[in-house]
Amino acid sequence: MTRSSLVTITETQNLSKAEELLRLHRIRHLPVVRGGKLVGLVTHRDLLQAAAKCGGADPAQQPLWASDVMVRDVKTVSPNKSSREALKMILDNKFGCLPVVLEDGTLVGILTEADMVRYAQHLIEDIDRRSLAAEYEA
Repeated sequence: MTRSSLVTITETQNLSKAEELLRLHRIRHLPVVRGGKLVGLVTHRDLLQAAAKCGGADPAQQPLWASDVMVRDVKTVSPNKSSREALKMILDNKFGCLPVVLEDGTLVGILTEADMVRYAQHLIEDIDRRSLAAEYEA
């Protein structure tokens, strides 16, 4: 889960800021917050859909705000949800991410597909190390 370098936007920021943040941080999901609480999610796909609705014009150059394109009914997980359960939610629902929020809606992190791939890489490396150690012991 991404915590410390969590990049967010407010619902009153325009899409040029959203596009800039997505590009600058090389991310695809941008939580929308109000007072630290999650109110929506803007994704790279949302920007593409906004461009299509603008007749192909760059949505970042249009008078559109994050609140105009954000997904409002965002599925979330709590920090105490197991990785297994969160991964199942991502896979079963074909989510690109799951924001991690406290009971009061405060955003504390985001779990993305990239986080899960990094975790899988760590597990595979661990399995490989154990296999090599077992070969040397034999």
